Amino acid sequence: MLLPGKTIERLSEYRRTLLECLNEKKNFIFSHDLAARLHITAVQVRRDLMLIGYSSVQRKGYDIKELIGTISNIIDSDVTMNVSIIGMGNFGRAVAGYFKGKRSKLNLVASFDTDPQKINKVISGVKCYPHTEMEKTIRELDIRIAIITVPSDFAKEMAEEAVRFGIKGILNFTTIPLNVPSWVFLRNTI
Repeated sequence: MLLPGKTIERLSEYRRTLLECLNEKKNFIFSHDLAARLHITAVQVRRDLMLIGYSSVQRKGYDIKELIGTISNIIDSDVTMNVSIIGMGNFGRAVAGYFKGKRSKLNLVASFDTDPQKINKVISGVKCYPHTEMEKTIRELDIRIAIITVPSDFAKEMAEEAVRFGIKGILNFTTIPLNVPSWVFLRNTI
């Protein structure tokens, strides 16, 4: 099933919101309630869910557990992908600590930094490699996704290098919006 990129992004947001609803002990949710939590329209929610072939139970809304499962089957890859963090300052360490072990299909295998105090150490559960070994390490460890947490002055350069070294997806946690080739998935988060 080929879905528009924006729909896939919204499906991911739906799943995150639905997981919060489960924590609140909810079993069903209406499209207008889900839409309100995400600041979008109920029509958009219904369109997206119709695209994946999911409909609500009349007068009850959507079964939250079932919908989470349906969305997960669509957006989660069967392939495990290796991930790296570029920049192991405070934010990079926080992301690594949060990220490690959260998703079975995303495997955090490396981080990169220029600080000699961090290089060749395990920080927040992941080995930190020197920035100068980025190309070699990305290729050897088959890293597909980079999370960029460097100071904004270096973000553009790091993204360009990552793409040149074979990265196919970038999660940008810097304050500078990045531009990458169309074949690279980019999410500017701040």
